[in-house]
Amino acid sequence: MKTIAVVIASLIAFSGAHAADATAPVKEIMDATKSNWADNNSDWTDIFDAGRLDHLYSKDFVARYQAAAQFPAVDDDGISPFDYDVIVNGQDACPLEDLTMAAAPAVNGTTEVTVRFKKSACSDAPDAKDYTTVRFEVVEEAGQPVIDDIVTENVETQARDSLKATMALIAKGQ
Repeated sequence: MKTIAVVIASLIAFSGAHAADATAPVKEIMDATKSNWADNNSDWTDIFDAGRLDHLYSKDFVARYQAAAQFPAVDDDGISPFDYDVIVNGQDACPLEDLTMAAAPAVNGTTEVTVRFKKSACSDAPDAKDYTTVRFEVVEEAGQPVIDDIVTENVETQARDSLKATMALIAKGQ
């Protein structure tokens, strides 16, 4: 009986510790994004390169990305389906400021990790101090947390824009 209690306690501890890992793939993407927009003149980090696609994103996300990549946006590399940074939701940004990250409790196997930051603080625009919010939907595949979708908030329409839905439209040639 004591052995069963120890096993159950271990499983509970493992599942609690594992749930905390939902932020790990998001942290890697946000570290790259923060570096991309920093004033350090470093090389641009592709958050969708083959290595990252292989371990940071869900199989469904990767399949949608690969389908969308058949229709590259007009850019230098000719392979990205996007002509903007999908995290800052634009083509221009300042060094990211006041970045915060918080994971909500998992619901139906999905943990929403909310990231907030100021992307235009160096600007003189009236909305320069506004926060950008990005929601990462993280699921578990093969025992690892992976990003299944990236959802941005459209300031103009107040709607949530799913990157997976955008990739599906791109793949249809829309």
